[in-house]
Amino acid sequence: MSKNEVEAYELRKDTEDIKEYKEANKWHNQDTTWAMSLFGTAIGAGVLFLPINAGAGGIASLLLIMVLAFPIMYFSHRAMAKMIYFSKSGDKGITATVREYFGNTASKIFDIVYFFSIYSILIMYAVSLTNTAESFIENQMHIQAPPRSILSLILVLCLIFIVNFGQDVTVKVMSYLVYPFIAALIFLSLYLIPQWNISNLSLVGNFASVNGKASFTNILGIAWFILPIIVFSFNHSPMISTFVVKQRETYGIENVDRKCAQIQKICYIVTISVVLFFVLSTVLSVTSGDLALAKKQNLPILSYLANKYKISIFAYGAPIIALVAITKSFLGHYIGAYEGLEDIIVQTAKSCGKSLNNKTVKNIIVVFMILTCWIVSYLNPSILDLIDMVNAPLIAVILFLLPMYSIYKVPTLAKYRKNYISNFFVIIVGLLVVLSSIKAFF
Repeated sequence: MSKNEVEAYELRKDTEDIKEYKEANKWHNQDTTWAMSLFGTAIGAGVLFLPINAGAGGIASLLLIMVLAFPIMYFSHRAMAKMIYFSKSGDKGITATVREYFGNTASKIFDIVYFFSIYSILIMYAVSLTNTAESFIENQMHIQAPPRSILSLILVLCLIFIVNFGQDVTVKVMSYLVYPFIAALIFLSLYLIPQWNISNLSLVGNFASVNGKASFTNILGIAWFILPIIVFSFNHSPMISTFVVKQRETYGIENVDRKCAQIQKICYIVTISVVLFFVLSTVLSVTSGDLALAKKQNLPILSYLANKYKISIFAYGAPIIALVAITKSFLGHYIGAYEGLEDIIVQTAKSCGKSLNNKTVKNIIVVFMILTCWIVSYLNPSILDLIDMVNAPLIAVILFLLPMYSIYKVPTLAKYRKNYISNFFVIIVGLLVVLSSIKAFF
């Protein structure tokens, strides 16, 4: 190749790089779709149960949520994204990334933990969806609900029917559901303003000391109490792997970091704004007794409020919004659960010297999901207990501790070790949430 040809090639390459850089900085329709899909995955049953725990901690817990929600959501999910897109296997998702970084044995352990961290959420959503639907049928439609065994099976089958149309259809359905959901949450939050009563909340709620005064120990207790539900409520880690792979394919590995950050920031600003307003409005509209009863009935706050306020537009609108929220979050988490279980089945079959085709693997997963989600939703375990003891600690291991371990262990991620403050924050929150599972048993 002549000197002129080399110069022409380098000029053309530089021009293409600049074009790709500018293209990555623009905001596209698909960026909006992904931002809303991440939003849709994050906001579901967790957010609808968040006011119940937030109210239990009084004004102090609300302030802690306002301060901690964004950094918890942003720094943890950004760390997970970075872990994936600088991997040579990043185009195959989180499971292949872990296998590349830490080997087959670690990958097998991760697959199991990753799957159960998402699968436990699916189960919780199945329970919540059944309870919400049953409450709506009996309290708003004023008819006898079908037997729980039949109702739960019908709902689970409907959800699985949607996800079997494929990943692209699932993402689009979620993004379509997000817009009316945001509008409805804001509307209901505004609607509740006349019901606000600051006297419903004490400074530290149920954490007040014997003499009724707050102390530093009370505040630490509230922080530890509220962290699991914050982590769970804003979690959308099951979609991060798919999200990163798509941005890497679209914008190239050179621009994926910047593009992911751009989409995530927009998503998180919208999410935090909507959720904080919703939590504040609902908590100020109920008493501590109401919150305790909602927890006892195993209902999301919207279903409880619908039963409390008999005005038609609220009574019918609130539970429908709850059903939409839970449905779209189930769809988003199913993608991650499917990926995790698929890898477990394929790798297990390979270790036994067998090869399963895609159809067989899919059928195994679908049957397993239907049966287990149906059985657990019929049994109706406490959702808040599931969050504290199972969901949040498993999420913390995958979303907080694993990415941080990767950053300090894998050479290709060494440049992120300089983020001392954010890294330390993610590690501390992750450890506290994992330890909270021990606290929940006592």
